[in-house]
Amino acid sequence: MSDKTEAGVKENLLKMSPMLLEKKKVEKREFPGIGNHFQSRRKLIQNLVFGLFRAAAAVNGIALLVIVYFMVANGYTAINWTFLTQPPREAMTSGGILPCIVGTICLSIGAMLIAFPIGVASAIFLNEYTGSGRVLRIIRLGINNLAGIPSVVFGLFGLAFFVVWLNFGVSLLSGALTLAAMSLPVIIGASEEALKAVPDTYREASLGLGATQWQTIYRVVLPAALPGILTGAILGISRAAGETAPIMFTAAVFYTPKLPASVFDEIMALPYHIYVLATAGTEIEATRHLQYGTALVLIALVLGMNLVAIIYRSRLRKRM
Repeated sequence: MSDKTEAGVKENLLKMSPMLLEKKKVEKREFPGIGNHFQSRRKLIQNLVFGLFRAAAAVNGIALLVIVYFMVANGYTAINWTFLTQPPREAMTSGGILPCIVGTICLSIGAMLIAFPIGVASAIFLNEYTGSGRVLRIIRLGINNLAGIPSVVFGLFGLAFFVVWLNFGVSLLSGALTLAAMSLPVIIGASEEALKAVPDTYREASLGLGATQWQTIYRVVLPAALPGILTGAILGISRAAGETAPIMFTAAVFYTPKLPASVFDEIMALPYHIYVLATAGTEIEATRHLQYGTALVLIALVLGMNLVAIIYRSRLRKRM
């Protein structure tokens, strides 16, 4: 562009500026309430949407408090030292639930030990090593569909594959593998979203300094995404600890006073024990307080495991 042309453009812009300002002043004089009307309308819509969000959160919070209060009010009489440290006795009408507590903890930890590394590795592969394409879309569609499959279907899969075909039998190992398979879609989805949230500048800076792709993932991307990945683990362990259908086919039994000595032993579990007491017990009404007490212990156990993971996640976020 020549100097004359550039000077002409600047001169035209200087001439147009006062005209535009005058036009805006005229519009404001002719339509003084339009701007205020649209601004008040936007505020009204914003307040309405935020009010719906607050109402939804309040409904969820109230529902949780009502459930916890109902469990505490009906089950606190069953909670004592014998209930927490002894096995069931007298056809499960007395005694405690120690084998159920130990079995639930073993199932939850075993499921996470299997599902967490596989889920994180799958998310790393999908997000860091593969590009966009039809195959990748099909894989993600399959993962999303797996997340919506009913738990009883996973239980039947575990029965056919782990219990019968692999000949693991009804055991802790079969139950942990079934719960791990059920938790995988949740962990993969949360881990992949956490990896996507890491800025690309982190990767570019690491690669620019001479690091390999694996070194970049291991030393830069994973530490930054770990709090979000732990969120997926928290969701997975919560679902695994509270499921009944998968373990009733693969791991849990009606009654056993022994604690598991190996991964091939049968176990008792809190969710299945609640189901047994409420539907197949010898004296259902007489054991009603034991049912609520067991449910209260299950809620406390899941809350405790989640609390440990949440505290660890918050400490990781403070270090970053």
